[in-house]
Amino acid sequence: MLTWVYKSARKADTYLYIDRKDDFTRVPSSLLDLMGRLDYVLEVDLSSRERLARADIDEVRSRLHDNGYFVQLPPGETAQDRAGR
Repeated sequence: MLTWVYKSARKADTYLYIDRKDDFTRVPSSLLDLMGRLDYVLEVDLSSRERLARADIDEVRSRLHDNGYFVQLPPGETAQDRAGR
């Protein structure tokens, strides 16, 4: 399972994983607006890994399968924290 990772230029330590390189059609436009410019970081083969440094690999796989994307927030920050700002 391949994923492509992009870094938000607007939100520090925030990354977007998508299931198709440069294809943001499944990502909500409101999320894309919030993240600003996205800079390509790397391609990761999730099937050859057992874990990721800052995200639960099973959650990443599940969200990619179900939604086509996953957002990795900075350590210690939750989606509720981000929504309240």
